[in-house]
This record gives sequence, C-alpha cells and structure tokens, in this order.
Amino acid sequence: MDTSHDARYKRLFSHPRAIRDLLTGFAPGPWLEEADFTTLERVNGSYITDTDKQRHDDMVWRVKVAGHWFWIYVVLEFQSRPDRWMALRMMVYVGLLGQHLVREHRKDLSRGRLPPILPIVLYTGEPAWHAPLNVADCFIQPPESLQPYLPCFQYHLIDEQRLKLHPLAEVRNVTAAVFALENSRSDDDILTLLYALGALLAAPDMQSLREDLEKWAKTSLRGHVPASTIDQIHSILEGEGMLAERFEVVFKQVEQRGRQAGLLAGLLEGEQKGMLAGEQKGLLEGEAKVLARLLKRRFGPLPDWASARLRAADAAQLEMWADVVLDATSLDEVLGATEGD
Repeated sequence: MDTSHDARYKRLFSHPRAIRDLLTGFAPGPWLEEADFTTLERVNGSYITDTDKQRHDDMVWRVKVAGHWFWIYVVLEFQSRPDRWMALRMMVYVGLLGQHLVREHRKDLSRGRLPPILPIVLYTGEPAWHAPLNVADCFIQPPESLQPYLPCFQYHLIDEQRLKLHPLAEVRNVTAAVFALENSRSDDDILTLLYALGALLAAPDMQSLREDLEKWAKTSLRGHVPASTIDQIHSILEGEGMLAERFEVVFKQVEQRGRQAGLLAGLLEGEQKGMLAGEQKGLLEGEAKVLARLLKRRFGPLPDWASARLRAADAAQLEMWADVVLDATSLDEVLGATEGD
C-alpha cells in the first residue's frame, strides 16, 4: 500500500459519517444506544507534544452519551506487521489527551474526573495482530506484592483483514463497505460495493466524503485495474448500469492493449505471419498479466515457478485458470489445475 493510498484512506476517517459508522459497526458495548451522533465532532490535536508530532495524524473525536462527553482516540496502523508495543504507545497517547482535558477543559470535568476515553486501533496489515491488547502484558509479571503497581490499560483492536462483514447485499454502513472494498477479490463484488457506496452517499451533505472516497477508491483499484485506464472513469460512484458500462470499457482496453502490442511485434518482424503470431502473443501476454494481477491480490507475490507457468500457458489454460481463481484457496489449487479437472 503506497503513501498516497494511506493518506487518502486516513482522510476518509476525518469525516463524521465514517467515524459514526466505524463506532456503530465495530465498537464494543451498548453505550452506542445512548450516543447522540448529531454532537459528534473532531477535536484539534494541538495538545500533542513537539517530540511526537506524528500524532497530529491520529483521530480524536468526541460525542455526547447520555448528556456527557465521551472521547474516542483512533489510531490508523498501515505498517506491514503488528506493533508489539502498541498498548504502551496507546497508554501514552491517552495520557497526553487526559492531561490536555485537565488543562483546557477543567470546567467541563464532572466532579473532578476525566470523561470516558475509548482508544481504538484500526489495523490494515496482512499478518494477524498478535500484539498485546493490554499494557499489563507488555511487562514481566512482578512479585505478588508489586501486582497492584502493574499498569492496566486496554485498547480496542479493529483488525480489518479479519472482520466478519455482512453480505454485500446488506451494505448499510459506509465504513463496512470501505473495509469490504479494500479486500474485494472479484469485479462483481467491486461493482456491488461501489454502487452501494454511491447510494449511501447520495445526499448533498455527503458530497465531501463522497469525493474523498472516490479518490481513495481510485488508488485502491489500481491493484485491480490498470492505472492508465482507471483515471478515465470520471466518477466511480455512479449508477449501477453506468458503472458496469465504465468497467466493461476499462477491461476491453486492457485486451486491446494486448492486441496492439502483438500487432507491433508483428510489424517489426515485417511479415503477415509474424503479425498474426505477434497479435496472438500480445493477447496471451495481456490475459496472463491480468490473471497474474488477480493471483497477487489473492495470494501475495508470485514465486518464479508460478510466473513461468503463466508465461508458458496457452489461451485455453489461461481461461481455465481464470475460471477457478476466485474460488480457489491457494495458488497451487489454481495453477495446479489442468483441463478436464
């Protein structure tokens, strides 16, 4: 995931609707039933110290619950593996927020106590998150007499890659749709999710979030659709029929580029036979490239043997592999299949 994608993804969670749907869909506890989301607002992160300026990118929000402010601290993690010390980091961040509330919002503190603060870590990496959720697990267990002094602080983890999301036909939550789109494997699923998001964000007051989501989705789709063609789609949150038509054009352009590459190879050979052979070669290379992209999205970087099989495959073999790629559970299951299986 590149930095432009990360920045655009983070920007999505600067919108109240995205945070509201994040909380209602994935935060724990019945307190949400008493939350007044018309009061949801993002809070300036100016309390962060100069030695930790990157924390300005984190999301600090507050919302009234049963008439009292409730604070939410959201950290978005784009790193490639879990952070062993996340619980310790979150304890520090929440401590800084608490100091800020004491210093700047003293008059709002109820009976001299801080408001509830919910720390959330939204993790987007591939490996499962095995880091401690409670800071107590970051310390060696002390002697029993020192147990009372062991810090106790826990954050709520949202592991995007391993969420159990509702079926696509039931998309009602913007954040859930974003999570599903981030991990979609088929063109049909992508079309369904984009159409659902377009419907969810059709209201005029959703225009800003809609624009940011379109920018993010375009960067996300670059791993699925060639970058030179995805930019030609003016709005990817269009009506269902219009969007399907746009994608049909895009994938036809992929095929056309393969044909053009083949024709060029044939022309360079200077013979009609070479032209036909070059065209066929270009088509096969184009189909192999699209299939390789799908395999990488499903199973990660391709080993040398897999790339060699794709290069050596004929049209019938590539077509057969394309038919099984979406349902297969492993790379071997796809490229190990043969005609007649």
